[in-house]
Amino acid sequence: MTSRRDEGVGLDALWRGLPGHPIHPPLTDVTVGTYTFAVVAATADVLGISTNAATHAWWLALVFGLLSTIVTATTGFVDWLRIPTGTPLWRTATAHMIAMLLASGVFLAAVVAGKGSFDAGNVETGAYVLTIAGFLLLTVGGWLGGSVVFVHGMRVLNLVDEPARRAAAPVATPEKREAEGA
Repeated sequence: MTSRRDEGVGLDALWRGLPGHPIHPPLTDVTVGTYTFAVVAATADVLGISTNAATHAWWLALVFGLLSTIVTATTGFVDWLRIPTGTPLWRTATAHMIAMLLASGVFLAAVVAGKGSFDAGNVETGAYVLTIAGFLLLTVGGWLGGSVVFVHGMRVLNLVDEPARRAAAPVATPEKREAEGA
C-alpha cells in the first residue's frame, strides 16, 4: 500500500514539486515566455509594424509577467533555502536570484513608466529601454539558472535506466526520493 508521503502529496510538493519533477523550472517558462512576448510586442510598436494592439499587448504582458514572477520566484526561493550556504551551487543560485530580482524590478519600472504608453497606444522610448534592460537581466539570470541545473545538477536525478513510464509519472517513487537524497 502506498502512503500519502510516497505519492508526494503535501504542501512541500506544492512549492517544491516531486523528486525529478521540480515546480520552479516549468514556471520559469511561463515567466520568461511572457517577458519575451512583451519585448516582441514593444519592438513591433517601436518599428511601426503594429501600433495600439502591440502597445496594449506589451504592457499587459509585462503585468502578467510580474504576476507570474511572484509564484515563480517563491518556488525558486523555497529551493534556494535548501542549498547549503557558501557552496559553489549556493553562490551561483544566489547570483541567479539577484539577477532575476533586478530584472523584475526593471520590468516593474517599465510597467509604471509605461502606463502612459498603454493609455496613448504608443510605446515611449523610456519604457522601451526599461523593457530591453529587464530582458537583458532576465537573460543573464536565465543563463545562471541554467548553470544551477546543468552544471551543478541541482534537483537532477540520475536514473538513466528508469523505465520511461515511471520516469514521467508524477509520483515520488522510492527510487526518485533516494536519487534526490530525500
